[in-house]
Amino acid sequence: MSLPETRKEVQHKAVFLDRDGTINVEVNYLSRVKDFKMLQGVPEAIRALRQHGYKIIVVTNQSGITRGFYSEADVAAIHARMAHELDEYGTQIDAIYYCPHAPGDGCDCRKPAAGLYVRAALDLNLDLATSFCVGDKLSDLTPAQRLGCRTVLVLTGHGAVEAGRVNAHTVQPDLITADLASASAWIIDQLEKP
Repeated sequence: MSLPETRKEVQHKAVFLDRDGTINVEVNYLSRVKDFKMLQGVPEAIRALRQHGYKIIVVTNQSGITRGFYSEADVAAIHARMAHELDEYGTQIDAIYYCPHAPGDGCDCRKPAAGLYVRAALDLNLDLATSFCVGDKLSDLTPAQRLGCRTVLVLTGHGAVEAGRVNAHTVQPDLITADLASASAWIIDQLEKP
């Protein structure tokens, strides 16, 4: 899969992050701000990545909207809460992209489809060859890997179960690690390697 021709100015490197199970505690269809709980070490990890020049892009499936479990306003409120908590640590997310569709809707934005990753790359002029993706499901990593990003499966959220499926899956993460904090440290370490 290739990306359409991008702008000629300097491209940015990015880290794509899944939301539920990677940034915050997985609660299955998070619908209320009061149930949003940031995982330990996440703000510090995001801050460190940004300090090393990475754009931080959240890409999340939110089929609970179509299923009627919550509204787009609920999703916006949760994202506002996430932004507020990160701001308290002196950091932020550069962009959030979400798919509201159910699995059978046939859209091009629901992971493992690559639509949201392509859109982010075009919107933010990203260099996918120098970018990474971190998630707790292999479906989070599939589109990013197809587009040339390196990938990290974290063991938070659904990650421990997903790690057991790696050998039978077409996606082979570049790293399987405990959480976003350890993923961040590894990603930053890759800057020092040729």
